[in-house]
Amino acid sequence: MNITDIFGMNVFSKSVMKERLPKKIYQEMVDVMENGGNISMKTADIVANAMKDWAVEKGATHYTHWFQPLTGITAEKHDSFLTAPEDSQTILQLTGKQLIMGEPDASSFPSGGLRSTHYARGYTAWDMTSPAFVKEMSCGTILCIPTIFVSYTGEALDKKTPLLRSMEAINTQALRILRLFGNTSARKVTPSVGAEQEYFLVDRDKYMERRDLIYTGRTLFGAPAPKGQELDDQYFGVIRYRVGKFMADLNQELWKLGIPASTQHNEVAPGQHELAPIYTMCNLAVDQNQLTMETMKRVATRHGLVCLLHEKPYAGVNGSGKHNNWSLGTDTGENLLDPGDTPNENLQFLLVLSCMIRAVDIHADLLRQSASCAGNEHRLGGQEAPPAIISIFLGDQLDDVVNQIVSNADSIRLLAAHKLDSGVSTVPVLKKDAADRNRTSPFAFTGNKFEFRMVGSSDSIADANITLNAIVAEAFCEAADVLENAQDFHSACMKLIHDNMSEHQRVVFNGDGYSEEWVEEARRRGLPNLASMVDAVAALKTDKAEKLFTKFNIYTKAELLARAEIMYETYIKVLTIEAKTMIHMAAKHYIPSAIHYTTRLGQSIAAVKSAGVDVDLSVQTGLLEKVSTLLGTANQALGALKALMAQVESIQNVEEMAEAYRSRVAPAMTALRRPIDELEMTVDKDLWPVPTYGDLMFEV
Repeated sequence: MNITDIFGMNVFSKSVMKERLPKKIYQEMVDVMENGGNISMKTADIVANAMKDWAVEKGATHYTHWFQPLTGITAEKHDSFLTAPEDSQTILQLTGKQLIMGEPDASSFPSGGLRSTHYARGYTAWDMTSPAFVKEMSCGTILCIPTIFVSYTGEALDKKTPLLRSMEAINTQALRILRLFGNTSARKVTPSVGAEQEYFLVDRDKYMERRDLIYTGRTLFGAPAPKGQELDDQYFGVIRYRVGKFMADLNQELWKLGIPASTQHNEVAPGQHELAPIYTMCNLAVDQNQLTMETMKRVATRHGLVCLLHEKPYAGVNGSGKHNNWSLGTDTGENLLDPGDTPNENLQFLLVLSCMIRAVDIHADLLRQSASCAGNEHRLGGQEAPPAIISIFLGDQLDDVVNQIVSNADSIRLLAAHKLDSGVSTVPVLKKDAADRNRTSPFAFTGNKFEFRMVGSSDSIADANITLNAIVAEAFCEAADVLENAQDFHSACMKLIHDNMSEHQRVVFNGDGYSEEWVEEARRRGLPNLASMVDAVAALKTDKAEKLFTKFNIYTKAELLARAEIMYETYIKVLTIEAKTMIHMAAKHYIPSAIHYTTRLGQSIAAVKSAGVDVDLSVQTGLLEKVSTLLGTANQALGALKALMAQVESIQNVEEMAEAYRSRVAPAMTALRRPIDELEMTVDKDLWPVPTYGDLMFEV
């Protein structure tokens, strides 16, 4: 296999368009893709026919408008290229109208009240900035056309529409900043994103024996294995044969789709791995991450595996996240987050940095909300993932620069530029980065980008990037409003940098984000600590959020409220499924198995006694007492959870119901799990009804 031969072979890329389209049509397409606008219907017909011919040559029989509804996953409805045959003559067709717009049934997608349930019409519209591609699926080869998805009245029913709006907003405001610094050559500023995807692999046969994995994506019960991640021997370790075959196959499939999968390695937990791509344009990165997750699941099946994308499949070991690496670049190659040789001498960089600090501090609640999903509840705030408290890590050098600016230092001095000497003669002396990486920071500056480390592994990265784009656009807009009217630009700029950093320095923290001391320090600083998704959702309903998103036409007020409603509803549904699954497994699997074990113990005790032999039966009787006690506790917890579910499900208000699930149902689920997990450590292995953690994590 040669990477260069297969990379992008299933993508209708610019190079393919250049080859297959008339020159004038190709130029029109490129101009609209890069600068916005619309193509003519004549052009659309020509492009559609060329796209159809290319796809048919790849074996495609159907096409679909591929979109991202508010479910967090993708959606597609396949339509054949066939038109009405005449005289048994097969005619294949894709028109410009079919390419540009589709009309899928919107009635079964979440809308949060944006449409009435008895109205079904929704529209998909082609996103020309994201190239079409073909997917090789079990049902055939399908031409996929990336689109947005809106209601009959134009409200966004998807994640792509507001993402594109947010990219337009930050482009407009960033160009205002660049013009202030004399940059007249840049025509476009685009956020670039690289999403590091973590995941677990598990044997499919063992997966199928776990109803909790099938229904919820995580283990609702499970005692710790004798060995977990204590020895740190999984991280970056030798990739096991079966996993390696999966990775090789996955890479090939992703490369064919033009997804620049670059890095692969074992992660910290047993059975956990990571894939990282090369950075690309924000909306394309979102599309590619969705395709990556989908492809992981599909390829895993070929190898008798299942890919687990849940944030916390196993208790007691590291969960999975998705580090969202975000930067801003111009069409001329300039990175707005690149400090250069001396960051303090780079006025533009310092202004951009101060705007970032301001944006993150003012909208910390929205950033926290943007990384919220039900699965991430089990990860954020633990000693393995960023804390729920939003802070910025800058590194010692930049932190020192900020301190000097805030203190009105007459002149700014950089910390000495150290070098890192390995102490090994055969290894060259390495230049030390301006800052070490802080893995406990949720929002860390890493040289020329910010790494937002809170996003959940199963979640779309769209929400996080919509919010990032929006809050930075606002900060840029406010800065430009001040500086465009300044009589002395340099003085005004320095004052603005000083004011931003002084007013919002509280959000800068370089220490251990996992420590209890930081929790106390954050409280003293007045930083929000939104421990739960249910708490975080409220950020969408504030006047501050409405002002931000409506100002840049990213969301309407109705769209914001709809998304809050959907998040509450999704949380409720997830916990309902989990609780009902726990009830089923406890009642149908675990408790009967434990009863069987007590019966066996009782029969053993009775048999020994009937033999008339005077022997010590304390081991058997002790086990019988222990298991019987645990059974009683489990049965009591099971009954309590059943009763509680009936109470909570009667609550009418969706926000109140979500809070009840968080504060009442979730603890009741924990109470049921505790005795079952202890029973697992006591009951005979041959009687235990499901594969254990050791079986799941170490036998791939």
